[in-house]
Amino acid sequence: MKLNYRTAIVSLMAILAITLLGTTIARAGDQDFTLVNDTGVEIHHVYIAPHSSDDWGEDVLGEDTLEDGASVDIKFSRKEKAALWDLKITDKAGNTIEWEKLNLLEISKVTIHYKNGKGTASVE
Repeated sequence: MKLNYRTAIVSLMAILAITLLGTTIARAGDQDFTLVNDTGVEIHHVYIAPHSSDDWGEDVLGEDTLEDGASVDIKFSRKEKAALWDLKITDKAGNTIEWEKLNLLEISKVTIHYKNGKGTASVE
């Protein structure tokens, strides 16, 4: 089978484009994770901030709440570079629990628990 020069160039360009697209997809949202509520209470606010920040920013739930047993996928911009993140939740009464230094480059799921007056988290 003979390939002409033009066909070879077009094929190589297509392979290169697919390879670059695959790299972009793999890097998009590297910090994305699923938050699972296993606290026994409905969560009214969830804040995520880079560990190096002093500002919690906006509630990622917006107008929604996260019921006990429910989960939410939290997505990040592909431009985000920070690895370590802090997480803060607030219930209806205004009680808060914070977790620090979650390496979201290595975590895809965070399950938060509350038992005996103490908040814990398990990660996958």
